[in-house]
Amino acid sequence: QVQLVESGGGLVQPGGSLRLSCAASGSIFSIEGMRWYRQTPGKERELITSISNLGSTTYADSVKGRFTISRDSAKNMVYLQMNSLKPEDTAVYYCYAVTIKRGTRYFYWGQGTQVTVSS
Repeated sequence: QVQLVESGGGLVQPGGSLRLSCAASGSIFSIEGMRWYRQTPGKERELITSISNLGSTTYADSVKGRFTISRDSAKNMVYLQMNSLKPEDTAVYYCYAVTIKRGTRYFYWGQGTQVTVSS
């Protein structure tokens, strides 16, 4: 089992920055990769970025060049640095972990943190 807790959301003006944090606990030795998703009402949850346990990253076109994912394995943390925020970035942001145990993958979600970009 892996528990994920996000923090750092809030209200920010367009063009501003926020840093989201995701704290992982539990069977963290089995984490294969981490992702950030976001969701707005009436829409499907959108994958925006991922980081593997080797540090390779991917980004959705909508956030490329503005958002940066990073991880601190010693602290069991994953971060999402969000710069140049736009109103369309307003969403609930979710942390997601992919774990593997005895050849079987398991998936875990955090509870989400609200990000609102508005003047």
